[in-house]
Amino acid sequence: MEPTSLVIVFTTIPADANATALARQLIDERLAACINALAPMTSVYRWEGAIQEESERQLVIKTTTARLDALKERLHALHPYQVPEFVVLHAADASSRYAQWVDDCVAEQEA
Repeated sequence: MEPTSLVIVFTTIPADANATALARQLIDERLAACINALAPMTSVYRWEGAIQEESERQLVIKTTTARLDALKERLHALHPYQVPEFVVLHAADASSRYAQWVDDCVAEQEA
């Protein structure tokens, strides 16, 4: 099977943030093909020397390596956190039809 350019990006946002609006904006800008906003969860982490506990939502973003830098820049601009999570997993094996769909969705449109 041919390698795919499909990548999965994880980020978290506050549980009360408008995940749908963020997802729609990134998809409208062709930076992502699909974004899953998971149910609120509890995150425990260290921040500025203290252990924090917050309600957050995990976003699972499907895009391509070609759009990754633009997605990272835009997500950081829109994100409410000072240091947003941006974790990338490269898809070692994905169905070719799904990978092609993602490629088609994020392809930059010609003027």
